[in-house]
Amino acid sequence: MLVLVAPGQGAQTPGFLTPWLELPGAADRIAAWSEAIGLDLVHYGTKADADEIRDTAVAQPLLVAAGLLSAAALGEVSPGAVAGHSVGEFTAAAFAGVLDDTAALRLVRTRGLAMAEAAAVTATGMSALLGGDPEVTVPHLEKLGLTAANVNGAGQIVAAGTLEQLAALEADKPEGVRRVVALKVAGAFHTHHMAPAVAKLEAAAAELSPADPAVTYVSNKDGRTVATGAEVLARLVGQVANPVRWDLCMETFQELGATALIEVCPGGTLTGIAKRALPGVATVALKTPDDLDAARTLIAEHAAV
Repeated sequence: MLVLVAPGQGAQTPGFLTPWLELPGAADRIAAWSEAIGLDLVHYGTKADADEIRDTAVAQPLLVAAGLLSAAALGEVSPGAVAGHSVGEFTAAAFAGVLDDTAALRLVRTRGLAMAEAAAVTATGMSALLGGDPEVTVPHLEKLGLTAANVNGAGQIVAAGTLEQLAALEADKPEGVRRVVALKVAGAFHTHHMAPAVAKLEAAAAELSPADPAVTYVSNKDGRTVATGAEVLARLVGQVANPVRWDLCMETFQELGATALIEVCPGGTLTGIAKRALPGVATVALKTPDDLDAARTLIAEHAAV
């Protein structure tokens, strides 16, 4: 059983979209999406520097567009389940047919702008903690006023809060944590700091008519599968200010009998976690078009017929 997953913010790197635009039809598709959302995705995916694509309002639609473009390059895929990490859930919603590509990109453009506005109120950020026991780490973060915004599994938790709180974490790491790594994001996502963005996203979502998922959709909120488009959309709105439970998503992949996992562009983060948390599950990360053949081989061996 094949799972198709999409990464979240922080996975982007300067120029990562460049080789994908050389594929037949890719440049036209990106140009159409750029016009639809009022953002030059070609520029940001090929020429912009790290600081430019760190901007939440840019990074989020850029990541969703890259995920959709790379998945389209695979051709026909019949995954047993789909999921996305944080903003990757919008990519997954398009994979599942809940939203069409353009609707997903327009909604995520609204999300990025609203979250950037919320992030501008207070200087906040996120840091990944490598190692440690969640039962020890989470209370320690709470003591420092931080939120365990991403519980990713395989010994990785992402803390979010003010820059002062994150600096205190650097000086006072939880027992067992080897390193604290600042992430390339511009705010404390999935925390109460993002509450102002929820209302704006809710208003935009109210104008959409989501379809029920055509394939199994696994939610960040609690790792559960979601059967209706209305519920998927409600969860996409709410997850802006709530923690991501990727650990529970992977538990569900196991329960569903996952044997393979493909992470769409810019792949690497989620396959890295899966290699540690899902032993025996074959993985491919789509970083460049050179990875497409390996992914197609995995599809032929593991996807539903």
